[in-house]
Amino acid sequence: TMSDPFSPPPAPSGSVTAEERQWAMFAHLSALVGGLLTSMLGGWGTFIGPLVIWLVKKETMPFVDDQAKEALNFNITMAIFSVAMLLLTLVTFGLGVIITVPLLVIVGIAWLVLTVIAAIKSNEGQAYRYPFALRLIK
Repeated sequence: TMSDPFSPPPAPSGSVTAEERQWAMFAHLSALVGGLLTSMLGGWGTFIGPLVIWLVKKETMPFVDDQAKEALNFNITMAIFSVAMLLLTLVTFGLGVIITVPLLVIVGIAWLVLTVIAAIKSNEGQAYRYPFALRLIK
């Protein structure tokens, strides 16, 4: 059966080491760093950090595997949303900015707040689930 791409996977169970909590926190915070480093290019680097951490740690740290995938899926979702807003602006010959700019500001603030909350929760050993994210990486 095909699983719902919007429903979050169950959180990993068991005790989480301090090192796993730290790497999970880095997976979330690396999206902020990537966004800042590529801000002049539209912030496209947000998914690079979570992707690298996931690829390096997925086999050895289940909690990091889970949280890096969560960060990666959330940032891919945000990138898709941003592209959709850009396309809406282009298709409407710029008139769409009346809608797209306020939406991008609101979603950008939500991205920042949710990313910080995710970093804090994962550093506490709690598996964080973003409230809206396409679950593309399973």
